[in-house]
Amino acid sequence: MPGSTDGSTRAMGVLTVGTLVAVTAYTVALGGNGWLWFGWVVLGLATLGMIVSHGT
Repeated sequence: MPGSTDGSTRAMGVLTVGTLVAVTAYTVALGGNGWLWFGWVVLGLATLGMIVSHGT
């Protein structure tokens, strides 16, 4: 059904948002780390891929 997400996709989205908050907090507290942001972008793309593939 379009517009609905299964449990794994929802969990991946929550993990992605939580990781964004953690990486942002780390950057504010200790300074930027390019590897953390790179990892978050990869995680975000994987989540986006899951959402798109679930919609088809």
